[in-house]
Amino acid sequence: MAPPRSRLARRAMLKGITALSATVAAPVLARGADEVLPDTVRPPDVTTNPPRQWGVNAPPVYTPDPDVLVIDRSFRDLLYGNAALHRVWDKGTWLEGPAWSSQGRYLLFSDVVASRQYRYLWETGEVTIFRPESYHANGNTFDYQGRQITCEHFLRRVIRWEHDGSAHVVADKFEGHSLNSPNDVIAHPDGSIWFTDPGYGDNVAEGHADMPGGEANPDGHIRWKIGEELIGTLGGSRRQADHTFRVDATGHLDVVLTQAQLPNPNGLCFSPDFSRLYVISSGKQPGGHGHDGDQAVHVFDLHKEELPLSNPRLFTNMRFEGVQMGPDGMKADVHGNIWCGVSGPVGLCGVFVFNPEGHLIGRIRLPQSVSNLTFGGPKRDWLFMCAGDSLYRLQVNTQGAAPA
Repeated sequence: MAPPRSRLARRAMLKGITALSATVAAPVLARGADEVLPDTVRPPDVTTNPPRQWGVNAPPVYTPDPDVLVIDRSFRDLLYGNAALHRVWDKGTWLEGPAWSSQGRYLLFSDVVASRQYRYLWETGEVTIFRPESYHANGNTFDYQGRQITCEHFLRRVIRWEHDGSAHVVADKFEGHSLNSPNDVIAHPDGSIWFTDPGYGDNVAEGHADMPGGEANPDGHIRWKIGEELIGTLGGSRRQADHTFRVDATGHLDVVLTQAQLPNPNGLCFSPDFSRLYVISSGKQPGGHGHDGDQAVHVFDLHKEELPLSNPRLFTNMRFEGVQMGPDGMKADVHGNIWCGVSGPVGLCGVFVFNPEGHLIGRIRLPQSVSNLTFGGPKRDWLFMCAGDSLYRLQVNTQGAAPA
C-alpha cells in the first residue's frame, strides 16, 4: 500500500473548519439510565397505545401505520400508505451494517457481538448464517462491481471479497500503526472506498481490546489476549486518533477528516449526485479521553481534487423534543433525503428522516434504537432497519440512492 499523503496540504481546510471543530469538540452530557427527565421533555413510554405487538404472530396493523409519523407533508410522498412496519427477525445480539446485494437478492447484516454475519433471503424471508466467524464485523457495503466490502473490528481492517472468493485487505494500517475499529463504509463510482475509524470496537465485547496503555485499557487490567487465539499473531495495538479515510482505486490510503476536524466519526453516506458527504459525530467512546463527538450530522461539499472536502457545516444537531438523540448510521434516497437510525428513549428512538436542507420531515418509531439501515429489495424500495437484536422492514415510496 502506498504511503499516506502529507496532511500539510489540508491547512486550508483546517482553517475553514475551525469553527466546526470547536462545536464538535464540545461535550454532550449523557443521560444516566436512572435519571428522571423533566416533564417537559419526557417521551411517551410506548410507541403506540395500547402497546403494539411485534413478530410473525402479531395481529395485523391498521394502515397507514401509526408508528410512521408525518411531520412535513413532503414525507407523505415518500410513503406507501398500505405498508406496515414488521419485525422480521429477533435472534441477534447487536445488529449492524445492513447492505443489499442486487446480484444475490439478499440483505447482508452483521451481529457485531456474536461475531457472525447473516443474510435475509428475499424470496423466502428466511435468515441464514452467512459467515459463522466474521471477526466482529460491523459495517458492510457492495461496490459498483457487486463486491462485498466489510469493516472488521477484531482484525482492525477493511476487506473486500473478490469475485473469485478471495479476500483483499483494503486497509489495516495508517502511518505504520493498526487502525482502531473500522465502523462504517461506503463505495464511490470512481472505485474509491470511504470509511470511518473510531474506537467503538476497541473492547472485549465487540472486537479487539487495546493492549495495556491504550485508551480503552489504560491501566492494563483488561486481559486483552484472552478469548481469541489470533491476538497473539496480530501483535499489540493501541487506539490511534479517530479519522475518516478514503482509499482510492489504486489502494492509496488518505485522511479526509482528522479527529480534530470531526471526532468520533460513525455513519457516513453520499448524496445521490455525490456532491456531498454526510458524516455522523457520535458520543463518547469506551475509555476515550477528551474527544467526545457532538452527536450530530455534519455535511461537506465533495470535490474530485486532491483536497476533496470543503464548506463544513452542521446538517442537524439531532435534538428532538428537548432530548439529544444519538445518530448512528444513515442512507440517502434518490431525492436526497437522509434516513438516519437513532438511539434514545422509547417513544423517540427509531428512524429520523431529513430533507436535503436538514429539516426533519418524518419519523419511524420502533421499540428499539436503530443502529443502521439501508434500502433493499429488487426495486430498492424496502427500508431495512437493524435495531438491537432485531431486524425490521418497511416498504416505502422512494428508492435508495447507493448500490447498498
